[in-house]
Amino acid sequence: MKGLTVRWSLADAPADVAELLATYVADTSHARFTGKDGLGFKTWRMRPGEWFEGCYVFASDEARAEFQESFVATAAESPGSQIIGSAPVLIEPCEVVAIAEGKDGFAASPRAEA
Repeated sequence: MKGLTVRWSLADAPADVAELLATYVADTSHARFTGKDGLGFKTWRMRPGEWFEGCYVFASDEARAEFQESFVATAAESPGSQIIGSAPVLIEPCEVVAIAEGKDGFAASPRAEA
């Protein structure tokens, strides 16, 4: 499986950026990636005040390369960059070695419970 990590620094972001990002993911980004061809899944992760990232797992090298190429071309203007006020600090392809589903299962959701 082919992974891609995109990370932004939140060090200089606006004070309310965590809520703005969570709302953007819930209202827009989640729907954009749900059912996307070539994508196995995407998670959005954040350490408020530190970083925000998208973690993608693609079905093939080609799907990852196609997405990565188009994203890199517009990364500084992407919605995440606009909300945060800066471009990503990391765009890194990786190999996903394995995925395990725990006993409690996996539920796709546009906004995780706090």
